[in-house]
Amino acid sequence: MILMNYIAAFFLIVLGLYTIVTKYNLVKTVIGLSIMDYGVNLLIVSIGFNPGGTAPIFTFSELNPSSFFVDPIPQALTLTSIVIGACVTAMSLSLVMKIYEQYGTMDTREVRRLRG
Repeated sequence: MILMNYIAAFFLIVLGLYTIVTKYNLVKTVIGLSIMDYGVNLLIVSIGFNPGGTAPIFTFSELNPSSFFVDPIPQALTLTSIVIGACVTAMSLSLVMKIYEQYGTMDTREVRRLRG
């Protein structure tokens, strides 16, 4: 089960990187960046998974040496990463809109050619 998460995370990261490198449309490049971000988030959550662990919410009477909890740090990092990824995507799309207004195209080859 956890191996499938690692395979999916690797696939999403590679797919996002492939999209960023090979596509010339700026919107597709931003989508590739988002896909890669989703893959990294899945990888972080998968690394923090402990089979048989329980939620790290407890009272002092429930705490004993045999307690086995899931590490909450990767979940908190992923939550932060999701918010940062949404902000980066919004900022990237606003820059793409400004580039389209300035140059009239979203093709990176054309933008480079127009600038010289």
